[in-house]
Amino acid sequence: MREPSPRRLPTGVAAAAGVLLIIPVLALLIVPLYAKKGPQLWGFPFFYWYQFLWVFLASGFTYSAYVLIGRARRGER
Repeated sequence: MREPSPRRLPTGVAAAAGVLLIIPVLALLIVPLYAKKGPQLWGFPFFYWYQFLWVFLASGFTYSAYVLIGRARRGER
């Protein structure tokens, strides 16, 4: 038995998911934004704790995009 083909995502949902996925990429690509020593957090320079913070933020953004697309495919709001 063939599986039904997935429905096309609404443009707004696809755009929102794309924005959620591009935010962490852009935040880490703009190196001059975080290439500095201060301010320090628990003795760690800004450079390190900024990147470490984005490990958790990126997973949150990715999960949000996943949920958004999943709800759109199921037809939920």
